[in-house]
Amino acid sequence: MNKISQERQKFERYLKDAGLKVSKGRDAVFTEVMHSHGHFTAEELAKTCLGKKPAVSRATVYRALHELLEAGVVRETAFGDKHHHFEHVYDEKPHHHAQCVRCRRFIEFPDLKEDLVYRPYLEKQGFKVLGHEMHFYGICRSCQKNGE
Repeated sequence: MNKISQERQKFERYLKDAGLKVSKGRDAVFTEVMHSHGHFTAEELAKTCLGKKPAVSRATVYRALHELLEAGVVRETAFGDKHHHFEHVYDEKPHHHAQCVRCRRFIEFPDLKEDLVYRPYLEKQGFKVLGHEMHFYGICRSCQKNGE
């Protein structure tokens, strides 16, 4: 079974447990997310899905994206923008992000298992950790070089 099929099963299991059905709209959103590369916003996904045949409504996209998040198929991250960004997790190695505050470009860097330091403390506080992320903000080499 390939990774996308495993993610589909995970999503379908989540929907079943939540008493929801696999609708054509949910399936279309799932498929679009699995074929996306890199980070995307909910609005970018909605625009893509609206342009497909059959079109999927913006409300369905936002609802399905939330369900994909709850199912652990995508992860959400905020880069200090007013919109959150998403990415699928099936072929991603654990990583974090640095963003240039000038050109807005992202640099991904590997996860160094820093959650192992914080997880025991949080669990003692009764907090169930579902994941973690780390963001750095700064000025990339290119913008420094160009004096931007």
